[in-house]
Amino acid sequence: MVRNKNEYYQVKRKGTKMKAIVCIKYGPPEVLQIKEVEKPTPKDNEVLIEIHASAVTVSDCIVRSGKVNILLCIPMRIFVGFRRPRRSILGLELAGEIEEIGKDIKRFKKGDRVFAFTGRKFGTYAEYTCLSEDGLFMPDDGLVAVKPINASYEEAASVPSRGTLALYFIRKGNIQKGQKVLIYGASGGVGTFAVQLAKYFGAEVTGVCSTTNLELVKSLGADTVIDYTKEDFTNRGELYDLIFNAVGKRKAKLQCKKALTPNGKHVTVDDGSPKLHIEDLLLLKELVEAGKIKPVIDRRYPLEQIAEAHRYVEKGHKKGNVVITVEHDNKP
Repeated sequence: MVRNKNEYYQVKRKGTKMKAIVCIKYGPPEVLQIKEVEKPTPKDNEVLIEIHASAVTVSDCIVRSGKVNILLCIPMRIFVGFRRPRRSILGLELAGEIEEIGKDIKRFKKGDRVFAFTGRKFGTYAEYTCLSEDGLFMPDDGLVAVKPINASYEEAASVPSRGTLALYFIRKGNIQKGQKVLIYGASGGVGTFAVQLAKYFGAEVTGVCSTTNLELVKSLGADTVIDYTKEDFTNRGELYDLIFNAVGKRKAKLQCKKALTPNGKHVTVDDGSPKLHIEDLLLLKELVEAGKIKPVIDRRYPLEQIAEAHRYVEKGHKKGNVVITVEHDNKP
C-alpha cells in the first residue's frame, strides 16, 4: 500500500529502474504497492512510452479484486492469472510521449505524443511501458495513436478504453439518423462517451442517470434526461430503437424489451463481445479534435494515491473518468 507522497518519492531510480504500482495478489485496493522494477526495453517492433497519465476504470478494479460472476470466474483466472494477476502492473490506457523506438518502427518517431489502449498487456500504472505499433488487438499488442492535439495528457488517457467501448456498442446497435437511443448509465465512463457518439451519429438521445448528474448529461447533448432514482424508464411508454446499458446488467434485457420498438435492439457493455481496432482510436482522435466529443474527468489522483482512486471508482458514483497523473521525479 502507498501511504503518502514522501514514501512514494523514496523509491529512486537506479540505472534502468522505474517506479510502478504492482498488484501483489487479488484483494482490496491495499494490494497495490509501489515498487522499483526494471524499466522495459522496446523490441524491434515496439515503442517505449514515457507515461504522463493513465486512468482507473471499473475493469481495472475487477481485475485487481478478482471478484466476478461465478460463471466468469474460471475464464477470468485463465485470462488474467489464478493466484494473482500474471501481469502485475495493471492499467489499460495511457497518454504519454515516445522516448525510444525499435528499429522496425515506421508509424512513430521519438517525441511523438500518443495515447493507447494496452489490452491484455496492461502495464499503465508505471512510468514507462512498451507497446507494439501494429495496432492489432492481440494478447500482447495494444492500440497506439498520436493523441488529439487539443487534449491534455489527462483527457487523452481517459479515451482509449471507455471511448472505444462506447463506439463499439453504438455501432453494434446500428443506429440511424433520427432514431431514438437510450443510454442507461449516461454519466459514467462509457456512458458519457456514448451520449456524445449517439448525437454525432444523428440519434435523438435519452440519458438515464442519478439526480446529481442530470445537468452533466444534458451538457453532453442528451435531448432528454431521466432520473432513475425517481422514475423507471421502462414504464414511461416511450419506445426506443436502441437501448444501451453502459453499466452492466442492472436492467436486464427482458425488462427493457417493453421499451423497445418492434425492431429495436438492446446491447450491454458486459456482453464480452468487443473487438477493438486502431481505426476506432483514430476516429475518436478526429472527433475530439473536431470538438464533437470531449472527455469528462471527475477526479485526478497522483500515481502514489492509486489505492484511493480504486476505492473511489468502486463506489460506483463517478462522473465520467478518473485519471492518474504520473510525475517523473528525475526530470527538471
